[in-house]
Amino acid sequence: MSTPVASAHTATAPTHTVKAWWQALPFALVFVLFFLIPLALIAMVSLWNFNEYELIPAVTFRNYLSLFEGCSRLTDNGDLCVTLSTYISTLKFCLLVWGITLLIGFSVAYFLAFHVRSATMQTVLFVLCTVPFWTSNVIRMISWVPLLGRNGLVNQGLIGMGVVDQPVEWLLFSHFSVVLAFVHLYTMFMIVPIFNSMMRIDRSLLEAASDAGDTGWQTLWNVIVPLSRTGILIGSIFVITIVMGDFVTIGVMGGQQIASIGKIIQVQTSYLQFPLAAANAMILLAVVLMIIWGLTRLVDIRKEL
Repeated sequence: MSTPVASAHTATAPTHTVKAWWQALPFALVFVLFFLIPLALIAMVSLWNFNEYELIPAVTFRNYLSLFEGCSRLTDNGDLCVTLSTYISTLKFCLLVWGITLLIGFSVAYFLAFHVRSATMQTVLFVLCTVPFWTSNVIRMISWVPLLGRNGLVNQGLIGMGVVDQPVEWLLFSHFSVVLAFVHLYTMFMIVPIFNSMMRIDRSLLEAASDAGDTGWQTLWNVIVPLSRTGILIGSIFVITIVMGDFVTIGVMGGQQIASIGKIIQVQTSYLQFPLAAANAMILLAVVLMIIWGLTRLVDIRKEL
């Protein structure tokens, strides 16, 4: 025999379900309008044919096949095909930038979370970290030119100190300048989630580790790093996804001489080769999703958040 409480709960359950659906509806609409529909359009265009004058809405895999044409064998110079070489180059940039931003981001977040005792000072220092975001990416990139150029301040300083006899050429419009700009632009995306994870760590755990005889490094490795892995993962996803698709930074800081997947897509778009660019974008999306899937195998974000 059912009790009045159970009957009331059963009667109100559908109402709560309906309310939950209505609450989720605006977010679902935003997701559909700004993610699923554009993605479906890109996937559709990637299957179209084209020529010098028009797009032909006919299903074809020509665009995907042309991207990997000749990739089954090495070139006459012993190199990989253009597509694979470009992906490898982009992944190298991505891995290098990820490692540097992780090191800097973790260090800054650790300092703010555990060495700055005042909440006011934490806020002030955190806001200072966001100062570069008050200007556009292009302005921040261009600001490196007077420093790293052939007649820039760095070269003038090195020559003045007698370190070098002539200006160092690889400081600007090189792989070094591209990585430097990436680190400058995107380290904040690593600092914020790691700092948020560290602020949620129970300080009594650090005291317990100290009482158990752990050194500072042991406490860092055995307590802080495992409890910060959610922030590390989220920051890694931010940095990797942005660097993989970036074309402005590589174009400006590389002097238009360094290829990347994002740069190739931008060039194809500028030449109105939209189906080819769409096919490249779908392949890039698949690669990024595989990287993210691999990262989420290490940490289950749903359980950690």
